[in-house]
Amino acid sequence: MWRGLLLKGTTCLLQVGAHKFLHPRHFSSQCFKLNRTSEAPWNQRLGRASFILSHKVIRSYKKDTKSTVEIPSSPITVTDIKQYLRSKEIPFHDGYSCLHIPSIFIDSSTRKDSSSLFVDKTTGQFLCKDTLVEGSWEDLQDCLEVMQKEEQNFLNPHVLLGYPESVEEQEERERELREVQEIWSSSVPFTDLPEDDAQLIKTMFQITKISNATLKKFGVKLFKPTKSLVFPWFGGPDSSLKGIKLLSARRTDSGEVAYNEVTVPRCSSYYNLFGLPLVNCLDSEVVLTGRELDTLAVSQATGLPSVALPRGASCLPPVLLPYLEQFKRVTLWLGGDIRSWEASKIFARKLGLRRCALVRPGEFQPCPLEALSRGRNLSHIVKASIPAAHKSIVSFKQLRDDVYGELVNMDQVAGVKWTRFPELNRLLKGHRKGELTVFTGPTGSGKTTFISELALDLCMQGVNTLWGSFEINNVRLAKIMLTQFAMQRLEEKLEQYDFWADRFEELPLYFMAFHGQQNIKTVLDTMQHAVYLYDINHVVIDNLQFMMGHENLSVDRFAVQDHIIGVFRKFATNSCCHVTLIIHPRKEDDDRELQTASIFGSAKASQEADNVLILQEKKLVTCPGRRSLQVTKNRFDGDVGVFPLDFIKPSLTFSTPLKSKHKLRKVPSKAESEEGVQGDVPKKDEGKKQKVEKTAKAAKSPQAVKSPAKGNETTRE
Repeated sequence: MWRGLLLKGTTCLLQVGAHKFLHPRHFSSQCFKLNRTSEAPWNQRLGRASFILSHKVIRSYKKDTKSTVEIPSSPITVTDIKQYLRSKEIPFHDGYSCLHIPSIFIDSSTRKDSSSLFVDKTTGQFLCKDTLVEGSWEDLQDCLEVMQKEEQNFLNPHVLLGYPESVEEQEERERELREVQEIWSSSVPFTDLPEDDAQLIKTMFQITKISNATLKKFGVKLFKPTKSLVFPWFGGPDSSLKGIKLLSARRTDSGEVAYNEVTVPRCSSYYNLFGLPLVNCLDSEVVLTGRELDTLAVSQATGLPSVALPRGASCLPPVLLPYLEQFKRVTLWLGGDIRSWEASKIFARKLGLRRCALVRPGEFQPCPLEALSRGRNLSHIVKASIPAAHKSIVSFKQLRDDVYGELVNMDQVAGVKWTRFPELNRLLKGHRKGELTVFTGPTGSGKTTFISELALDLCMQGVNTLWGSFEINNVRLAKIMLTQFAMQRLEEKLEQYDFWADRFEELPLYFMAFHGQQNIKTVLDTMQHAVYLYDINHVVIDNLQFMMGHENLSVDRFAVQDHIIGVFRKFATNSCCHVTLIIHPRKEDDDRELQTASIFGSAKASQEADNVLILQEKKLVTCPGRRSLQVTKNRFDGDVGVFPLDFIKPSLTFSTPLKSKHKLRKVPSKAESEEGVQGDVPKKDEGKKQKVEKTAKAAKSPQAVKSPAKGNETTRE
């Protein structure tokens, strides 16, 4: 019964979205992109303080949605921040992830909180919770300089001026505010619904155990036109309505429930901690979940304060860290699968390991909503959470549960599966965090084009990706990836560009603002900066040779390359981030296939890498199947092999031939080869005998006559 009603509501949601009333987004993709602060260059500042005083304006900055990751010319450290605050005689409290100082934008006589301005220890970004003024570390320094020069006790919050909005930006912001108010005003509380209708909606979203009182407490409503749950975002000093999230549900063919979510404003400016207005200033413990429905379940079952991240296990924006500073204990219960478990460990580093506890996923500890439906004791699960920080691991006892978890969830442990390259899943099993992949191929074979599609495939599934393209500029790379995303030549269909560009913009994809030779330290600082800000899971470096030109020419180039590879290996492990490193091969003859030894400076590269991929190309062949992908190293389970690829030029994509004589060829390991030679000799001889008999029979048949070319092709196969 509810299936037909649900399909009707989903159709309505798609129709509304088609008229740009909402911005649809699939929940499983977990796309999330932060607004960036693009600062005006102040390297040539002359008379900085004098300029500020004369104009009464601090450095201008603008928030936009650029996808290029830029790192400050001189990265700030927490030691530098503390020394500067001491020099200005500003008291501060050393928090878990931020430094707390009195707000300089509020008069001390009317200030409610003694420390309402938070400075991020990693980036220096600041946020005043009372006025919502935010900016960079240099912005804060300029403000303090003004206060000192003019001998003021506080500054007007409007002293930080941004670039004026364009007409389009103003219209977009006003339209989104109207959408928020219209949807919210037309939504209905569950207490005003007939009991049968309310029960039907709860069955659709599998929240039959959630009471109407809990839904009313969190302000959850129903938007009837799309049969969607409406979660409000209240924020700011006046706790006004800043935005909403709509959640619709549908049942898949396998019987599971899939969720589709829509945020207004768009996800690029949606910074909500759902449930935060209900947290008391005296609360010292909170449960951090990945979904609003999980927050409802935790709050109802345990009575503990609980908040939900805006994008689940995809990202923890640093701008939200100040709102979590008051808690002495943060329990991360982001879901019931391996990906949420890995995200919990990464987020714990941002929040401070010493105060975080993690709920390990398992059969008896699923996501909070499912645990409530099964009748589990959520209070016991929260109390049994394990500390995020361990001094040391001294015995198997501490590893036992982790090993069991990997055995039970082998498919999830194997990583994210590729949808465009199923044959690669059979070999590598998936894309895993914390690994280093070395990729090579002949010059001009399409290495960048292939690896861009490989990374795009993962990015479309919610893997936050950072591209470092030093060989081709970002505009050209983005054009390639957009063509692969749309699967067609957009230059021939320009009327569809905005449609595909809007969808492509929602992907969690970022680019380094580099081109040409770069210093390895600058690249590494940018990667660490991006991992902290945007929770990057996959970094692509194209290619290694462009980071060797800035090193000391008197040093051996192989030693320099070994050092760079070691740096990337350490970064992948410490940051729990997958690094794909493209390395050019040595010059080989055109008729020879590349091997692992063909990688330039191959010793260190092949030793440190978890996976080695080679794009093979038969340069003397022009027929389909001239390219193939070979896996020569797989540290996860040892499977190696090769499969053919066909290049589709209109869409710039690679695909595996569906109807081809070429099949996935699995290369046996050395041990398997020796075992086959020593233990299967009689079978081998018997096979040869049967082959001879079949050949003799075929020779007598008139259909056995073949052309020389076809015969040679059969022999190669």
